Amino acid sequence: MSRPVKITLGIVGVLVAIPVIAIIIVLTFDWNRAKPWLNDKVSDAIDRPFAIRGNLAVHWEQPSKSIPKAQRTWRDYIPWPHLYADDVHVGNPEGLPQRDMASVRQFSFSLDPFALLGHRIHVPVLRFDGPQAELLRIDATHYNWVYKREEKKSKWTLDLERVVLNKGTVHVIDAVTKADVTADIDTIANDPTYGIAFKLRGEYNGAPVGGGGKTGSVLSLRDQDEPFPVQADVHSANTRVAVEGTVTRPAHLAGIDVKLTLAAPSMARLYPFTGVLLPETPAFSTDGHLTGELGENKSRWVYDKFKGKVGQSDIAGRLEFATGKPRNKLTGNVVSHQLRFADLGPLIGADSNASKRARGVEAVQPENKALPVEKFHTERWKVLDADVRFTADRIVKDKDLPISKLQSHVVMNNGVLTLEPLNFVMAGGNVNSNIKLDGSNASSPIKATADIKARDIHIKELFPQIEKMQATVGSIYGEAKLTATGDSVGAMLADANGEVKGLVSQGVVSKLLLEEAGLNVGNIIITKLFGDKEVKLNCLAADLGVKDGVAQTRTFVLDTEEAIVDINGWVNMSTEQMDLRIKPETKGLRLFTLRTPFYVRGTFKNPDLSLDKKVLALKGGAAAALAIVAAPAAALLPLINTGPGKDSPCNALLARAGAKPVAPPPGKSAKR
Repeated sequence: MSRPVKITLGIVGVLVAIPVIAIIIVLTFDWNRAKPWLNDKVSDAIDRPFAIRGNLAVHWEQPSKSIPKAQRTWRDYIPWPHLYADDVHVGNPEGLPQRDMASVRQFSFSLDPFALLGHRIHVPVLRFDGPQAELLRIDATHYNWVYKREEKKSKWTLDLERVVLNKGTVHVIDAVTKADVTADIDTIANDPTYGIAFKLRGEYNGAPVGGGGKTGSVLSLRDQDEPFPVQADVHSANTRVAVEGTVTRPAHLAGIDVKLTLAAPSMARLYPFTGVLLPETPAFSTDGHLTGELGENKSRWVYDKFKGKVGQSDIAGRLEFATGKPRNKLTGNVVSHQLRFADLGPLIGADSNASKRARGVEAVQPENKALPVEKFHTERWKVLDADVRFTADRIVKDKDLPISKLQSHVVMNNGVLTLEPLNFVMAGGNVNSNIKLDGSNASSPIKATADIKARDIHIKELFPQIEKMQATVGSIYGEAKLTATGDSVGAMLADANGEVKGLVSQGVVSKLLLEEAGLNVGNIIITKLFGDKEVKLNCLAADLGVKDGVAQTRTFVLDTEEAIVDINGWVNMSTEQMDLRIKPETKGLRLFTLRTPFYVRGTFKNPDLSLDKKVLALKGGAAAALAIVAAPAAALLPLINTGPGKDSPCNALLARAGAKPVAPPPGKSAKR
């Protein structure tokens, strides 16, 4: 044999021997020797402890057994390596309790050796037997389910076809939402739609959690555009979340298309789950169509064609939530065909303590306080911006309150909340207002401004249930301009500065009317002055200056067919106390009881009436009463021009007051 031939045969022999030897080594190698090296490399890669404590083995198996004959190629008859690892554990990252984040009794997967030539790791099946996972969050910034190390771009790609789970559990412990919930997971056999089922047990915010659901069997991970079916119904106390639909690209949650049902004690309770800032409301429920597009830097969610109930009010509309810079944003349109007035109370904390407990907040309203003290959570106001339009066709009060066509444009921009406008139709007239609450500095109280105008509110339509008032032609006009700081409605009013003006022209006052309106203080005054009967009202004119939460009367006069009544004093919104001196002057000799002044004092909840025993009945009559209110009366003249007009009784009253009559000496009659 020649030398070249020997060399050639030797090379061929080596080339054949190398793979044979490699196969023999692979087949006979004790892979447990590689565990320390493998544990160390994986631990370093995932930034948390990793350990294979059980047996580690590689078996060679033909993949052709699981492939139909018609689809097999020659490659499918070549054995593939199949790795088995027993008793595998993954720990928590640094900064969290050092215990298992996950463990599995055995995981296994087969590996396509031919795909490695193209830098592709092709895993047809990844199987977990008895997986156990604990998702832990101890505060808002420390949790174990996010891998935060920067990923370096690799020339290798992972091609995972399917995952198979067999009897596992996922335990969620979340200190932020006070959740301790376990999901028991298992595969479903012979189901054409779903492959995995789960059942929930545990507690959320102190209440039991139950429910369950189904998902696809994850057979379509290779075809990422294939919709992945999801169905779940989870409940805890008065909160319920139910979904049914599909997820696109479930490995990355790239898209969601589901029917979503929500129910909770308050919309605000959804914040820990969604990160969407919603207002405090009564218990609510909605059904709608939720679609989502999730990207690496920006996501978009649309809750469309939803309908539901908030308290006893109906709502419907469309909301869109988008992540982005500088802040996430909520936009949309919401409509209510019939809005119950009491359902607006939780927006400003004006509901009862029992209602507060029902919607999941602390019952903070003192029994002796009438103004709401529940605080606004301004620390959340800079989480997102908002641009939402809200309309209500009709507002219903327990006793008829003819309000309709409420319209508001709610804008949140960098912690500044504006309602511009907040308008509604009331008893044939209009109430137009602009309200601004600046909560951009979470460490300081809210800075509030309010500009409110009421025009041509028809008295006969204001109380349509009182039959005798239907002949009334009078109207109400008013203005209020206030500024304040505070973290609740009560605190803002206690710091308020500005003015309040009002005119009531040609109406009727009576105890019955004020009872229907729920005005307890006015009820006391009218009953004392006129008894329990209707009295024709020519004009009521009021001008109050507000400083540091104290409203002081500048002009407050009631002109009826029988008397002119001057009201003087103050209302303190900080202490919720009042001190009003009511001084009536009869226009004739018919009402002798009107000659003695009296006081209304006490608190908003418990007003008290007493006679002024130190002052004798004046004989100056109505002219003297006009002298008292003459000086500041001109401040109300602008309301005449925009309101009832120059021919109204109010204009005549203020004109006479503006003449500044001189009060007569004691015992003499007033002269013009």
